[in-house]
Amino acid sequence: MYLSAPINAFFQPEIQISQGKAEISVTIKRDFFHAAGAVHGSVYFKMLDDAAFFAANSLETEVFVLTTSFTTYLTRPVSTGLIRSVGRVVNRTKSQFIAESIAYDSHNNEIARGNGIFVRSKISLAETPGYNEK
Repeated sequence: MYLSAPINAFFQPEIQISQGKAEISVTIKRDFFHAAGAVHGSVYFKMLDDAAFFAANSLETEVFVLTTSFTTYLTRPVSTGLIRSVGRVVNRTKSQFIAESIAYDSHNNEIARGNGIFVRSKISLAETPGYNEK
């Protein structure tokens, strides 16, 4: 499902998902840069949100979850190598998931972190393009 999303044709990420956890990586391209020659904050957000989202959705088997809020902290600029983000669910109730994620550079230095709230939608996973329950 993640890899078939049209936006990911641009980012070309790799993803691994397990129960309550997701890890995503992308190779940095100059197309990700802002005017000062480092990765734009929107890329950090995408990496953090995607990892936290899939950590949450790994625990929901019926419907697509939605991000309702997400806080991002950018801690270090990066312009070469790759970005790897790791998300994990830290709390869940019947109606929502709270997940945290941390992004790392190629040297395993933390470059950003975030946390978000995700809720169950009414969108069936079985009807979501690219979804394939295994």
